[in-house]
Amino acid sequence: MFLETVQFLIKTIADLFVLVLLLRFYLQVARAPFKHPLCQFVMAATNFAVLPLRKLVPSLRGYDSATMLLAWLVSMVSSVIILSLNPMYSLAAPETWLALTLLAVLDVFKQSLTLLMGAVIVQAVMSWVNPYNPLSPILDALTRPFLRPFRRATVGGVDLSPLILFLIIQVILMLPVQFLESSFLMQLKVVMQ
Repeated sequence: MFLETVQFLIKTIADLFVLVLLLRFYLQVARAPFKHPLCQFVMAATNFAVLPLRKLVPSLRGYDSATMLLAWLVSMVSSVIILSLNPMYSLAAPETWLALTLLAVLDVFKQSLTLLMGAVIVQAVMSWVNPYNPLSPILDALTRPFLRPFRRATVGGVDLSPLILFLIIQVILMLPVQFLESSFLMQLKVVMQ
């Protein structure tokens, strides 16, 4: 019971930090206004890790590769720690490290989709409750490129593009992502035997 609690805490803290790192990355990609308190929080919460890594990892084509690499590293390290706490798994095999690397990439992708889904939900709710909230420009900057292809989907003046995008994200998470995740986990179990 204690081991499961420790694993849960490690996974939760790592996932939250990965989400904040991904939010930092996508806010920079979307060129969101960085004067907003949310952006200031994201920068303050991640600067301690991102700024030193930027000295070693240059940006690629204007994208903050250090932040994305750090998100992947946090996901990878948390998986390694969780597996090392479980005596059933062996970290000695190269196949284990390949599976862990791919699982970390998939985890960052899943977290990105989760972040987008959360932004779409909050934006949809805020458009009904308080459309002039100061958070609206940030959410719009994050979701606009993904909602744009579905903007014509309106019924009776109600924009259905958030619902369509939400369904597409759910299908991606349920089919290809879950299939890949189970394949990588199966690889870990095969290596273990």
